[in-house]
Amino acid sequence: MWIDGVQPPPISRSIARSPKEPRQEAFLPKQCFGKSHVPLSPAVRAGDFVYVSGQVPVGSDGLVVKGGIAEQTEQVLSNVKAALALAGCSLDDVVKTTVWLEDARDFGIFNTVYARHFPKDPPARTTVESRLMIDIKIEVEAVAYRPA
Repeated sequence: MWIDGVQPPPISRSIARSPKEPRQEAFLPKQCFGKSHVPLSPAVRAGDFVYVSGQVPVGSDGLVVKGGIAEQTEQVLSNVKAALALAGCSLDDVVKTTVWLEDARDFGIFNTVYARHFPKDPPARTTVESRLMIDIKIEVEAVAYRPA
């Protein structure tokens, strides 16, 4: 798209060493981490970004944790942390989260727990109220940035 009749410079994916010797960027294949009983990868690295699938409040025993939004939020964020670790990342690397709450009235308690896990420079976040796929109160997905 041209603005005010001015053509923008071309976008190039190569980095030039000299005008006569272009250097191509290295291709980094997608990497999948972890296993699930459903068709998804808990974490996927694509270049410098790691995408964590929506995590639900299920403990290591495979059961939904007992309790309310505080307990479920703790479990979900523990699961996000574990998925990130599979790809060599931590919560400090998270740049974006998306949160689905079953009931918007749980936002205050959720937000208090969430803030403890992201005390400094929290990631960008979208939070919505939604009916969830199983009988749970929360689901969280995350995107982390850690150069490969």
